[in-house]
Amino acid sequence: MAALGFIEIQGVVPALAALDEMAKAADVSLISWERRMGGRLVTLIVTGGVSAVEAAIEAACAKGIRPPKATLVLPRPHPETMRLVTLSACKMRAREELEDGTTSIGLGRDTGIGGSD
Repeated sequence: MAALGFIEIQGVVPALAALDEMAKAADVSLISWERRMGGRLVTLIVTGGVSAVEAAIEAACAKGIRPPKATLVLPRPHPETMRLVTLSACKMRAREELEDGTTSIGLGRDTGIGGSD
């Protein structure tokens, strides 16, 4: 992983539009996203090569529905920064698993483990 890109924008729909612009503009992948203040502020975290992340952030700023509140490109992020981003990504995956029922946590959902076909 060569770089991380962060973009904080107001609103879920503008954030999705920004992500779409970033993905179309450069070879970047979404690592995680965080909603704060009831979804009023959304932070997207993408990864890719340094030039790709820079191009993606620039595209989101130029073509997005709303201008971002903050942006950041971190080339060669420090391991502690990566630890924090990895924690955020793990939380995102855990939420997704809970929502689609693929986790094995006993919440009354069918996990498909041990069932017959």
